[in-house]
Amino acid sequence: MQARGPLMIEHRFIERMIALIRHTLTRAEKTRIIDPVFVDKAVDFVRTYADRTHHGKEEDILFKKLRDKNLSATDRRVMQELIDEHVFGRTTTSALVTANSRYRNGDALALADIVNCLRTLVDFYPRHIEKEDKIFFPASRAYFTEAEDQAMLAEFWEFDRQMIHEHYKSVVDELEKQDAAPPTP
Repeated sequence: MQARGPLMIEHRFIERMIALIRHTLTRAEKTRIIDPVFVDKAVDFVRTYADRTHHGKEEDILFKKLRDKNLSATDRRVMQELIDEHVFGRTTTSALVTANSRYRNGDALALADIVNCLRTLVDFYPRHIEKEDKIFFPASRAYFTEAEDQAMLAEFWEFDRQMIHEHYKSVVDELEKQDAAPPTP
């Protein structure tokens, strides 16, 4: 398997979640109601799987290794576009968290912001994935020898192996902070 293989497999999984978000979004636009727990789960998926796990491998391993290569101007520009798109996804997800908190606290106007953020994500991810799958990954493969590609694949597996521990360490750290904070009236 080439190093880009796991990234493309992850894309298929992200597409499944985006389809679920799209379905929920369509329902929310009709009913004018959304389940904030679903939004929490979508945020967790986007933050933990799509961003930290998937984009983490891209940014912390693939892109970092490509910075040391003599990339064409086009490939360097596309890589920067992908990095900027990752930031855009994070910003949109943060806005979604804020809107969902407002909605959960009774702000009916927040539903429009939730819908807007979800719409942005379901429009964004398919285009982003297509750019990576069809343009950037094939082009980037040419910069690596077979040995470099296989070493990067091994780094991807190690990155994944550590992710579950990183995720739940952050969960426990956050819960400990909350437990140490004085209760709110």
